[in-house]
Amino acid sequence: MLTITQALYDQIVAHARADHPDEACGVVAGPAGSGRPERFVPMLNAARSPTFYEFDSTDLLKLYRDMDDRDEEPVVIYHSHTATEAYPSRTDIGLASEPGAHYVLVSTADTDDAGPFQFRSYRIVDGVVTEEDVRVVEAY
Repeated sequence: MLTITQALYDQIVAHARADHPDEACGVVAGPAGSGRPERFVPMLNAARSPTFYEFDSTDLLKLYRDMDDRDEEPVVIYHSHTATEAYPSRTDIGLASEPGAHYVLVSTADTDDAGPFQFRSYRIVDGVVTEEDVRVVEAY
């Protein structure tokens, strides 16, 4: 299960909406080994595409160095889908390289009449996708 604060949830959704119609992407870092998302790090979608996201390699290197300096790890890796449901594509599954991370997808398309967006979380390990519950809390 992903447990995330309302503030982080709101920041991820706001980023997805702001970058629409392009996919948004980013990371929520947390203390190494804690599994607790704490620091919101919106990233630039270098692909600037409505159907694909790509972290800028220079920005990603800076982020990982910063996380190392802070003894953090990527707890949540998120991106948005602008025209499809919030489910990992084959490309998303192939690019998932952090087996300990929660992969959050936000859909900014109304694909299921559930409202203007979906917020879903997955574990992706060795190409296997497992959806998990999301619990939104006020604070940890």
